[in-house]
Amino acid sequence: MKTAIRAALAAALFTSVSAPAAFAAEPPHGAEHPGVQSVLDRAVSEAGLPGARAEVRDGDSTWFGTAGTADLATGREITANERFRIGSTTKTFVATVVLQLAAEQRLSLDHSVEHWLPGLVDGHGYDGSRITVRQLLNHTSGVFNYAEDPTLGEKFVGTPFLQHRFDDFTPRQLVETALANGPKFAPGTGFAYSDTNYALAGMIVEKATGRSLPQEIAERITKPLRLKNTYEPAADDMRIHGPHGRYYSQLMAKDVDTAPVYDVTDLNPSWGYASGDMISTSGDLNTFFRALLEGHLLPPAQQREMFTMQDPQGHWIPDTQYGLGVASQRLSCGTVWGMGGAINGSWSYTFGTRDGRHLLSTEVNGDWAKGKFGSPIGVFTAELEAEFCPKSPAVPS
Repeated sequence: MKTAIRAALAAALFTSVSAPAAFAAEPPHGAEHPGVQSVLDRAVSEAGLPGARAEVRDGDSTWFGTAGTADLATGREITANERFRIGSTTKTFVATVVLQLAAEQRLSLDHSVEHWLPGLVDGHGYDGSRITVRQLLNHTSGVFNYAEDPTLGEKFVGTPFLQHRFDDFTPRQLVETALANGPKFAPGTGFAYSDTNYALAGMIVEKATGRSLPQEIAERITKPLRLKNTYEPAADDMRIHGPHGRYYSQLMAKDVDTAPVYDVTDLNPSWGYASGDMISTSGDLNTFFRALLEGHLLPPAQQREMFTMQDPQGHWIPDTQYGLGVASQRLSCGTVWGMGGAINGSWSYTFGTRDGRHLLSTEVNGDWAKGKFGSPIGVFTAELEAEFCPKSPAVPS
């Protein structure tokens, strides 16, 4: 089965697909995307971000735009090949690997966590035999999010982060930290976005394959797609290798107008693990999501599983739904599909039409936003509206 998936991928990676009905047919955009460029400019001038980038891939054409700087110390421009941390978009890669293993019958989405990780999810109100792999991937497990643990918050929110940014964690430590808090709800009875779900999913991948998660992601996704700028770093690898800018944080300060800005480019990604530690570029992310949306990475049955969406019922980002490692976002003129991620100093989004032919990948090298945008997500939503709904008045001004 794995060989068949890769053969299909190699043969059909760049095949054409007709435009989706959710969007009106538009002529090719050519080289200019003034709406997106305007939002990038405003991300710097109004939201106060150091820099912003976007790559639009529409059919066979590609456009890259920037605003601001890649490095506040030197003022140099952002370039298209620069790498950045992609945060929770890591989850899409992990979910794809899990679904490929399901297609190969090496695991089942209906398997329990207890089946693969016996004794790990037990106690404090948890019963791993009642939580399925599917519930991990779509955030309906009820497992507490370790990122919300108060003891971690004492180390990673505010200036203590500067002292603890190089702390090392194992996946088991992250899970045990979460489990000490008790479940949010009984498995399958609600939705709660939880990084712990993907820490468990990553551990299951390693248990099912006998190989590390970085090896599986490389063998199954980044190598076949020739994503030369995309990798999952080793737990103790603090640097971004290859071309990259600097990435800045206000350390989750509430007053973004007056909070100081810190360079947090180097950090230990082990606390992200399978939920948010990967590094990539806008171009690689567009290539990955095109292949995924076009159906070249998963067989039809697993593709349907991935894009079976859950309504967060107000417990996540407004106007979004969540599948297995992917999200959909409702715009004023239709729906786009993809995923976003946030980590200290870098927020990013990659979304596009359901057929994968029209995509926008964007990133800002700061983790705040002043004024009307409210957060980097406000910047990204404005970009999506400008690109996919150019005749709509929905973009904030």
